[in-house]
Amino acid sequence: MPTSVRGSKAELIHIEVDRRLGHEWDEWDGRPLPGLGDFSAPAGRFFRYAALTMTAAMGAACLLLFVLSPRLAALWAPLPTALWLGLAAFSLLSWLWFALLIASYYGRWLLLPEPLAERGPFLRLMRWTSQVSRRLGVRDWVEHAAVEVYNGLASRRGRKVGRGELLVLIPRCLSKTTLDGVLEVAGRYEVPVFVATRGQLARRAIRERRPRAVVAVACERDMVSGLHDVAAKVPVLGLTMRLPAGPCRDAVVDLEMFERWVRSYVQPNA
Repeated sequence: MPTSVRGSKAELIHIEVDRRLGHEWDEWDGRPLPGLGDFSAPAGRFFRYAALTMTAAMGAACLLLFVLSPRLAALWAPLPTALWLGLAAFSLLSWLWFALLIASYYGRWLLLPEPLAERGPFLRLMRWTSQVSRRLGVRDWVEHAAVEVYNGLASRRGRKVGRGELLVLIPRCLSKTTLDGVLEVAGRYEVPVFVATRGQLARRAIRERRPRAVVAVACERDMVSGLHDVAAKVPVLGLTMRLPAGPCRDAVVDLEMFERWVRSYVQPNA
């Protein structure tokens, strides 16, 4: 059963479940993480690897169509030509969308609406780019950059919600000092804090509380997976953690940034 703690700090709702090392970190060998778990990277790193991901995907599609063309022509002679034209049109639209995404992030105006940006195709591109960067050994830095891009777009929407309509999601692995800081900040804004150990529990919290917006705290790996699953349904701002003691232990967050994300949705008491 969930338990809650009330006082000068935020309401903390804790879901008790068995805990094991998150599957996203199953390959961790116990050695210190690079940079003591600080994977900070500029947004441009995501855009570079996203372009590589799109190029690889389109190249694979072209190769597949080239190999299948003779058999497709046997079924219907104009079919390969129609598919080549469709693939060319899709590629053109994809690169146009990608250019508008970059311009929206770096420019003064958001050129794409939410369903076509941070709550739409961007989430799928972020997940695919994560898979490519994982094979190249730079996953965590690219995912950090992806979250930076996502937050940069989402925070500029200017969305506001009532105090009871915002939810904070955190993992169990925060250090005690960091947890106290999170609860203190959330308490000032009267925002409940949910602790969940797995993605399905985060989705359960969202389903039960029905917030109009979420501020989520997680490592880069869990954040990308969580955004892919949740952000299309409810607006999210994500804060990644530093992991000085390795994954799933004594993680720390930038409390000033955390408060900035909470304040961007609700205003403090007068």
